[in-house]
Amino acid sequence: MSDARRPPEDGHPSGRHLLGPHVIGQRIVVRRLLRGQTGPTGGPGFTDLLGTCLAWGDGRCVVQPESGEPVTIAIGDIVSGKPVPPRPSTRLRVSTRDAEARTGALWPDLERIPLGEWELRCQPDPVTTLRKRANSCLAIGDPGRPVAEAAQEVVAFYAARGRDPLAQLEAGSPVEDELRALGWHDLGYGESELRLAAVSRVRRTLGRQGKAVELTAVDGRAVASVGTGCDPLAEAQARLDGDWLGIYGLTVDPGHRRRGLASAVLAELLDWGAEQGALTAWLHVETANPGGLAFWDALGFAPHHTCRYYVPPAGAALA
Repeated sequence: MSDARRPPEDGHPSGRHLLGPHVIGQRIVVRRLLRGQTGPTGGPGFTDLLGTCLAWGDGRCVVQPESGEPVTIAIGDIVSGKPVPPRPSTRLRVSTRDAEARTGALWPDLERIPLGEWELRCQPDPVTTLRKRANSCLAIGDPGRPVAEAAQEVVAFYAARGRDPLAQLEAGSPVEDELRALGWHDLGYGESELRLAAVSRVRRTLGRQGKAVELTAVDGRAVASVGTGCDPLAEAQARLDGDWLGIYGLTVDPGHRRRGLASAVLAELLDWGAEQGALTAWLHVETANPGGLAFWDALGFAPHHTCRYYVPPAGAALA
């Protein structure tokens, strides 16, 4: 055995690692010495272990692998190791197209016309407020034709309905590059993240709120509010789509903010959703809203993707 392959006399294998008490609770990968075993090339035997560090101290590291019992490793037998990113949850592995398609449940009466994987969406008249998401082309995926041709169809669709053409696309996507090359440009506002979280995790984080919240639920839609009258002190809405729960319309009266009202109405909606079988909660939050981003961060809503709205150049030709 060469000196480079022989463990030092004190039992600490050669090599360095980035582990220590600071990784407790983190996902790590560890390469460790298998004492008394020989590796395939005749040197010492080693093995790798991936899991969450449960404890570090008294000369031992305890790792919980993704399956099975915790493993105790002598720190002196660690050859190398480092923290690794958490394993993406199943919900975060949902495609951008599929995640955004869930938002259509907020407007069940939309006119929806497929354009390959794109979708032309329009609210029927009359409407009091035109929502960008409900009155834009979901331009994510393959339109099944050249993007230039698809862009002309988008312009024609909205012109025929008396609406301004608008495309919702994923930030940094090839579609964004191709539309920009055609002269389309960012609307300049409305950029938002779609965020996802496990309903169970957010409910644990919120805990028991202890505030009087009124809940009204009809046909898979719910409204939670604090205060009475036409202008409640706080209100939020939710829409159920299978086991996905969309959260939207969260508002708090400016004079009553920072009193836990947002958490109270949100907790009520999540409790209702859980009773209906919801597992995943989703929402949109604009990137220009730092307070909103911090609020959802604290509750464990993770960013899935970012969307922007694009408009065609002035005088764009109709198909």
